[in-house]
Amino acid sequence: MHEPKHGRHEHNERHRPGYKGIDDIDRRKMTDPDVILPEIGLRPGMTLVDVGCGQGFFAIPAARIVGPNGRIYGIDIDKEALELMGRKVSDASLNIDILRGKAEKTIACEGLADIVFFGISLHDFSEPEKVLDNAWRMLKPGGVLVDLDGKKAGSEDGHPRNGLSEEKALKIISEARFNIESVEDISGWLYMILAKK
Repeated sequence: MHEPKHGRHEHNERHRPGYKGIDDIDRRKMTDPDVILPEIGLRPGMTLVDVGCGQGFFAIPAARIVGPNGRIYGIDIDKEALELMGRKVSDASLNIDILRGKAEKTIACEGLADIVFFGISLHDFSEPEKVLDNAWRMLKPGGVLVDLDGKKAGSEDGHPRNGLSEEKALKIISEARFNIESVEDISGWLYMILAKK
């Protein structure tokens, strides 16, 4: 794993093993990776970069989908979360490269990714424009950027209230040269934006 300087994302409580806000069972009811990942077009043999991957909530199911001929890159700055993910990956023998680093500075691959995925993480970054520029560099031509994020209003059931409004997300993604393909409402408190390079 690459060693970063400390940054804002490292302190995100939702990645901590002892986080009490919402557990994986509740999270799966609203953001089931086995539903969302095929919906965004993930298929066997593809390459996906999960930016802000935490403990691997999306990256691990993605690795199962892409199989041995595909590749998953997981980027995060939280050492504890990545260590936990590393144990899960080791136990399951999945094809995942784990990179510890700030998303503003970390490039997992150059022009190889079919999908760059932000699973409720884009709002965490202090410089989202740099993060999106890195996503552009990692995607192959025609590749898809996916931003799954919380609506700014949040909810009453333990989800973070510091989401990124749809309007702001659409603006910064468009300004980063992506073409917006679709915007979908997910489970009342989330939206999902798909955009192409």
